[in-house]
Amino acid sequence: MELLVTRDAATAERSHWLLLHCVAVFAFLYLPIAILVLYSFNGEGVGGFPPHRLTLDWYRTLFADEPIWDSVLNSLEVALAAMAISLAFGVPAALALDRAQFPGKALFRRLVLLPLILPGIITGLSLLMLFNVAGMKLSLLTIALGHGTALISVATTEVFAGLQKLDRAQEEASLDLGANYWQTFWRITVPNLKLPIIGAALLIFTLSLDEIAVSFFLIGRDNTLPLEIWGRLRRGITPEINAVSTVIFGFSLIAIVLWYRLRMRGEGATDAGIEIVEVAEGGQA
Repeated sequence: MELLVTRDAATAERSHWLLLHCVAVFAFLYLPIAILVLYSFNGEGVGGFPPHRLTLDWYRTLFADEPIWDSVLNSLEVALAAMAISLAFGVPAALALDRAQFPGKALFRRLVLLPLILPGIITGLSLLMLFNVAGMKLSLLTIALGHGTALISVATTEVFAGLQKLDRAQEEASLDLGANYWQTFWRITVPNLKLPIIGAALLIFTLSLDEIAVSFFLIGRDNTLPLEIWGRLRRGITPEINAVSTVIFGFSLIAIVLWYRLRMRGEGATDAGIEIVEVAEGGQA
């Protein structure tokens, strides 16, 4: 009995320390973001703690700042282009990894995922050298190509995960009923991959909006939003930067939550499909 009491006390003490550790970790990660959001409403600017006289003046200043909004539009254009480029190359790469057998497949998989591992500074510098050799002028186009190249691995990973959970019985049934491979791909495979593709697109869009390492090497005359903020930070932190950072954080959080919910919904649908197939097979048996 005494041994059980001692063990329960030790378990309770361990749980207490684990709880404190979790609180400390989350505070370290998210308390700076909370302070940034709070100071975006601080009427006294960035000085003084705690903040006094909460106001929306800095957001009004932000919405009247034309260079900021020009950089926002540039970032949106780059993110949309990067999303299209990444999906255009990432989806076929995922299909090749899942469906095809060819010499060097293992090496191909590692090369496709390499941009996900490489530091952004290496990717940006190598692309800068490539564009210089090709004689391309640095612009938003080169940034979009850089982001699209760096994020192909994200599209490949997400779509490949969806293909791993895809029930091949529907594709086989389509082929047995007379459809060719192209018709089966567009009418069966793509609709079943809708959620992974949308999730990958949201994630790529969010990562492109926040990308600064690759953009730094490939920027021309037009700034993206992260580089515009970085340029202003060299002159000091202003409440307007806190305001735009809060807006970016909110938008990124919404996009990531949507991506996560789509991914969970896709996994739930896959599990439900597996259960239906198992029930049907059991009934036939």
